Formats: sequence, C-alpha cells, structure tokens
Amino acid sequence: MAENQYYCFVAGLPDIFFDSTKLPFTVDEFGEMLEEVLADEDKKLVDKYFLKYDNENLLAFLKNKNAELNKKGKISSEEIKETIDSIEVDFPIQNPEIPPYFEDYIRLWLDESAHDENKLWEDLMSEFYMDYGRESKNKLVSGWFELNLNIGNILAAIYCKKYGLDVNTVIVGNNEVARLIRENPNVRDFGLSRELEYFDTLQRIAEETDIYERERKIDRLRWDWLDENTVFDYFNIDVIFAYLCKLNILERWVNLNAEEGERIFRQLIADLKSDISASNE
Repeated sequence: MAENQYYCFVAGLPDIFFDSTKLPFTVDEFGEMLEEVLADEDKKLVDKYFLKYDNENLLAFLKNKNAELNKKGKISSEEIKETIDSIEVDFPIQNPEIPPYFEDYIRLWLDESAHDENKLWEDLMSEFYMDYGRESKNKLVSGWFELNLNIGNILAAIYCKKYGLDVNTVIVGNNEVARLIRENPNVRDFGLSRELEYFDTLQRIAEETDIYERERKIDRLRWDWLDENTVFDYFNIDVIFAYLCKLNILERWVNLNAEEGERIFRQLIADLKSDISASNE
C-alpha cells in the first residue's frame, strides 16, 4: 500500500535545529495540528508516542483513584476505571483506545502476590510500553522505541557495573540488547560493541561527569539517529514522526534553559537586595 504524502504540511513546517533556543510551537500544539492533517493509520502511529502520558496516568490512578491526571493523556480516568472493572470480572475490554499492554499491566497490579516481589512498577510500565512500540510495523517508529530502550538499558548497566550493583535488576524489555546484557553482566562491553554501532558512543557519554552535558549528548545521539534514519524521506509520516521527536527534545531544553534563566534572575535579585540591605546597615 502506498504511503500517505503530506506535501504542503511538511513543506510549511519551520526548520528546527538541535541548538535552537526558541520553539516554533509546543509539542501539544503540534499534536493538535497533526489531528487535523493525518490519515487515520498515521494518527495511530503518532498516538503511540503520546501514550507515555497515559502510562503515567494509569500508574497514578492505580496508586490513587483520586489522583490528578496529566491532561496530555488521551485516556480519561473514567475509561481507566472501566478498564480495571472489566479486567476484575474477566470481561472483554471494548474500548479500542486502550492499548493491549494496559490489560497485562493491570492484571499484574491486581495480583497481590506481585506486590510482594518489590517490583519497580515504573520500570515494568516502561518495559511493556517499549515492547509495544517495538512491535510497530513502521520501521522508524519501531526503531525509535528500540533506540530508547537500548540507551536506557546500556547506560543503566554501565552505571550498575561501575558501582558494583546487580545489572539484571535494572534491565527492562525483551529485545536482543537486553538479552545480551542479562547474559553478559560481567563482560566489559556486555557483548554489545560488535552488535551495536552506537555502543562506544554511549560508553563515552557515560564517562561524562557533568549531568547537563551528559543529557545533552544523549539527546544529540537521538537527534542524529532521527536524521540518519529519515535521510531519504521527504513528505511521509516518517518525516513527521521524526519532527515530533525532535520537537520534544527541543522543547525539553528550551524549557530547561528558561527555568535556569529564571533561577539565575531570581538569584541576582536576591543578591541585589542583600547588597542594598548590607549597605543600608
């Protein structure tokens, strides 16, 4: 089946760069734009990206039914409750908006014995979500989930090994990289340097002691991966999905810079007030 092409929409998108200091629009605004232009099958691909907010909301709701949910999530508290109620009585889930891994996660949560195992429920949600994303038939989308799963697992494994912790306690997901790390926790490169082209890059990033710079380099790796994997795409959903991922990276750093700028400004004002007070005394 031929891919949908979005010539006018893509051609009208403002260029964004990793070192940009301003956003053309927010991720939420871009998401609203996509709702207007994407074909249904392409909307489903983009929806996978935004499920991270629903993941947070499901976990928050399971912990506290009166919790305030993130408004960026598309699944309401009523829908979450209906899903839980259906699972409790083994009734089929009728809502097509509920991703299949929600049922697996909820069933595990409802199993009292699972709570006795001191599970890291956030990690488990990440595992379910990443495995779900990797199953996408779209190569770029599945590759994006795979990349982020690998980044998290490799860095976690490196730090665990460095501080003498059990590597297997932090590995999530069930892909080949996760399997190799679990099987080779004491091997210097976990058996990955020949399997994964960006392993050496991640190893160098892990040695960065400045947290800010380390996070920048991780996001730079993600950005470059998106560029490399859309080099021959021009107006299709892959270009749009990559733009969404880049916009999210950019939004994170623009907001961080804004917060840091506000913090510095407030500190300057506090210092100035202190100086004035001291001079008056």
